[in-house]
Amino acid sequence: MNDEKLITPRSNSFMIGQDAAEQIFLQAWQSGNMHHAWILSGPKGIGKATMAFRIARFLLSADAGNKMAYKNISISEKSAVFQQIAGGSNPDLLVLERDYIEADKKKILSAIKKGEALDEEELSGLKKSAFIRVDDVRKVGDFLSKTSFNDGWRVVIIDSADDMNKNAANALLKILEEPPAKTILLLVSHNPGLLLPTIRSRCAKLPMHTLKDGEVASLLRRYRADLDEPTIAKLVEMCNGSIGKAILYADMKAFTIYEELCAILYAKQKFKLEQMLDFCTEIAADDSKFTLLEELLMKFFKDNMSSCQDVEAFYQCKCQAVRMFDDCLSVNMDKRLMLVNLLTEICQVL
Repeated sequence: MNDEKLITPRSNSFMIGQDAAEQIFLQAWQSGNMHHAWILSGPKGIGKATMAFRIARFLLSADAGNKMAYKNISISEKSAVFQQIAGGSNPDLLVLERDYIEADKKKILSAIKKGEALDEEELSGLKKSAFIRVDDVRKVGDFLSKTSFNDGWRVVIIDSADDMNKNAANALLKILEEPPAKTILLLVSHNPGLLLPTIRSRCAKLPMHTLKDGEVASLLRRYRADLDEPTIAKLVEMCNGSIGKAILYADMKAFTIYEELCAILYAKQKFKLEQMLDFCTEIAADDSKFTLLEELLMKFFKDNMSSCQDVEAFYQCKCQAVRMFDDCLSVNMDKRLMLVNLLTEICQVL
């Protein structure tokens, strides 16, 4: 795997398609009247976390005495602040996200004590808790109670604020009500409507938008240079302006999975049972593929809603699919059997 595949928002210096959002923040900083908390909103995978780290690097390194000289908030990868943030060692930045479950935290600590790095497969198998909890948010209060380096800014990134449970959200609200001076909180949110109204009212808004097709294609060429142009075109069509989704789809060979799904469903009631069983067995055995299939099924419903013979029955299948995938998350359902039943029913109404 090349270095491009390993890039993360923390270490990513490159961004396109979000110039308007960047200028909103830059002008607020230059005005000297910048809000202490911001909600970076928009669909998943469009660069919100990358923008949050971009803002953090800028605030922690920009010359406040020469504000009008800045045309953007880009910081050199060679700068000390960039390197510190990329390595997770800057003392004036706190990143809050869902923590690993206790069992997997012990695996990480054990590896650290032994001086052994977890390999890529081991890291991908680690599971995180469902929520950002109140104890996690309390770290923000502890962090902000400390003196910043060189009397500079202190930055908190919450990625994502949508993951906070009720107690965590209430704890954050108290911090937002009385923030310390020279403090900024950056709340990444895929669905700000789900945040507490009192949190939304105390934050400035930094809306970010889906990327244009050409921008997604350009980023795919940069981050997945091994892809050919026909594959890039297919991924662009599937990802709805989300480079994060496009990269995920590329790495998981989502287009191949989608083709297999369509081959089964377009066969309608003449589908091959063995082919369906093999497909469902493979998907059910891999949690990431199971999650991906839900997205791909929603795309299938969208693509075929207007052309199916019985629109109402097809729509009911879509609603049932949403319920069944939700049920698999909340109860211990047989994923393979659920998929077989669901795909069979879709075949019957197409």
